[in-house]
Amino acid sequence: MNDSAQKFSYSQRVTVAVVPRLVAFLLRVLHRTLRYEVIVEPGAEPATPPALQVWCFWHRCLIPCACYYHARFKPAVLISRSFDGELIARTIERLGFLTARGSSTRSGGSGLLALAKAVERGHPAVFTADGPRGPLYKVKPGAVKLAQLTGYPIGIFYAHAKSAWLLRSWDRFMIPKPFSRVAISWGRHIDVPQTSDPIVIEEKRLEVEAALERVRLNAERHFEQ
Repeated sequence: MNDSAQKFSYSQRVTVAVVPRLVAFLLRVLHRTLRYEVIVEPGAEPATPPALQVWCFWHRCLIPCACYYHARFKPAVLISRSFDGELIARTIERLGFLTARGSSTRSGGSGLLALAKAVERGHPAVFTADGPRGPLYKVKPGAVKLAQLTGYPIGIFYAHAKSAWLLRSWDRFMIPKPFSRVAISWGRHIDVPQTSDPIVIEEKRLEVEAALERVRLNAERHFEQ
């Protein structure tokens, strides 16, 4: 076990040793069945490696995003140090992603600093804008702070499965059903100025929130046509 798992109980340590292996295997199998369709809003373009930006998406589409991107990019993803975070981190590491552990707000934003270091090493940073506990579709300021730390713009995307199981969680977590069509929706990136003005930072936070909602609605409407 690594150091981050030592604080967990024996049953939890067994769980984090077994479950991520199984889930990563199932996600690889699921990925092979899904049919991806890329949609792009005017003025935007899909990311291409190395895609050095601060990428944001809504927490609920974590699984379709992991399926789609694991064979295309190697970004660093911010994951909390909670038990659930440990399960997620070990799972996505088995899919080839990097993880930065910590919070975007506590302990001086240790998670943001870890992500910034990953960007310095040539990896894009990925941020669940409303995670890990919501509220749903509300952007937290961490993404804007990280864009200022790195000097990179904020990239916007969303993944929506036409056929999926929706959990009764705060984020209505989405698990694509096998053989579903999945819309990969890209939005225009957002530049963030180097400023400590709280008014400007809040304006950028709201701009990210509006952009994420645009790409979400574009993805959902794609299957209504």
